[in-house]
Amino acid sequence: MASMRNGLAKSLHHRILPSQISSTSRTIVQRRYASGGEHFNEPSGMLFNEFPRKDGAKRQKEDWETIWYVGMGGGMALAFAIFWFRPDTSISSWALEEAKARLEARGDSARYIPSADSRRPS
Repeated sequence: MASMRNGLAKSLHHRILPSQISSTSRTIVQRRYASGGEHFNEPSGMLFNEFPRKDGAKRQKEDWETIWYVGMGGGMALAFAIFWFRPDTSISSWALEEAKARLEARGDSARYIPSADSRRPS
């Protein structure tokens, strides 16, 4: 097994000889970027495109911010109300109502009343 591994390593090693690799490709590492080059934005000291405020200075709101907050908050409240008051369309609630209707039509009570001889576990 060891001789097989050594033979495989030797055959892979000898496929590309160091003499076949040009000296320029060993020293220069070429990087290819689809965007046209490596980009790096230098730090400017601005956070969220705003300059740091002086101590105690209030931040100026932009015109769109209040509308956005009201719209998003109202939209979330509306979505919650629609979710909370949605109609019950589950199969189990339909089956319960159907069973109650059939029992009432047959003349039986739809309420469970335990008999006198039934024992309740203590």
